[in-house]
Amino acid sequence: MRVLAIIVSYNFMPWIDRCLESLRQSATPADIMVIDNASQDDTTATIKEKYPEVKLIENKDNLGFGKANNIGMVYAVKTGYDGVLLLNQDAWIDRDTLSKLINAGKNHPEYGIISPVHLTGNGEKIERGFATYCGVSDIGKLSEKEIVGVPFINAAIWYMPVSTLRRVGLFSPIFYHYGEDKDLANRMKYHDRRIGYVPNTFGYHDREFRQETRKRFLHAEYVYHLTEYANINYRFGRAFAMSVLAAGKKMLLAFKDRKWNDVMAYWLLSIRLIGMSRKVVQTRNISKHVDLEHYL
Repeated sequence: MRVLAIIVSYNFMPWIDRCLESLRQSATPADIMVIDNASQDDTTATIKEKYPEVKLIENKDNLGFGKANNIGMVYAVKTGYDGVLLLNQDAWIDRDTLSKLINAGKNHPEYGIISPVHLTGNGEKIERGFATYCGVSDIGKLSEKEIVGVPFINAAIWYMPVSTLRRVGLFSPIFYHYGEDKDLANRMKYHDRRIGYVPNTFGYHDREFRQETRKRFLHAEYVYHLTEYANINYRFGRAFAMSVLAAGKKMLLAFKDRKWNDVMAYWLLSIRLIGMSRKVVQTRNISKHVDLEHYL
């Protein structure tokens, strides 16, 4: 099995050694590609000095998470890899993780996205986002199954067979940062591929320090409604209702409660979504009729 580990970096230095060393120490080796989105720290110099085996791509601009990952995935498809491991820059894996993900994929070919259990950076508990998405919160009560199917897992640590990329496609370019993983998960369902995690192996996602702000909340609301608009499991009319009209409903509820800041926020969100309609229609068509050249 030839596997390409793909890491999109931006100011990677706080995690660079934990992330890249975990791949170096993997019982199952993987080639490593770092796609740097114009870091302002010593990321690229450090990789060249300490990790010369890494294939480094230095973007002149910050392309965002999805578009940068697509560079690596297209490379994997065109150069004959069997699978890809998408690994966040603030994530790392255990020595046996990759081998168990690969074996689960071989034994369960219906799964297009396979993940380990995500622990916090200190390894003390299950990471909050993973616990929410997968419905597990206790390390001591994990399933004994080889793989557990779930509706969604965030893309901090994803193993995907290249056959899945050919069938389902890559990250949609209308998502710059956040939402691209949820959109791809929606498309997995449309193209008859499942999502799951392997309960007896672990990865670590060091994001518990992040603070929720109103700006983050409003961006998350935009991303959520955009993923609903682009969701090809809905007919277009239903997608419009679940996205644009749903945002309008939230605006009316805020008006009823005299939450004027929220009224304005959801009004602007509705207008922004309507402005994305042409691109959404194009994206939905590409997602249904996959051609990897559309993602370059």
